[in-house]
Amino acid sequence: MADRIENTAREVVLPLVEEALRVGKRRVETGRVRVSVSTDIEEQVVRETLRSERAEFERVPIDRELAVGEPAPAMRQEPDGTVVVPVVEEILVVEKRLVLREEIRMRLVAVDEAVEQPVTVRKQRASVERLPPPAAGDGLDPAR
Repeated sequence: MADRIENTAREVVLPLVEEALRVGKRRVETGRVRVSVSTDIEEQVVRETLRSERAEFERVPIDRELAVGEPAPAMRQEPDGTVVVPVVEEILVVEKRLVLREEIRMRLVAVDEAVEQPVTVRKQRASVERLPPPAAGDGLDPAR
């Protein structure tokens, strides 16, 4: 049988095939979005109570002559918060004497006042709109 193998032996070439796998990726646009921002203007009325102070003056006539050597009265504050400012004047007589003509009584009075004023308030809103992908062959580079 060895004779037979030698007689029939010839060289046979068998091609071997192998598949090669190449992996890559490309960017594909699947859609687009459009974002719009709008600003709404809304008028609102603001209410607040404001506090202010005003001075009230009361003139109280005294017309009392000060005794010789008596010092002029000093400014003072009364327990209710009133500030008393003495007003003195010199009058010409044979001798000079201080005469207390009047006192000015000053008191601070708090006043509450309700105030309304229109105010402009702005608010922004964003809307998002999904757009379809561009049609094939529109000239866009798919590798982007």
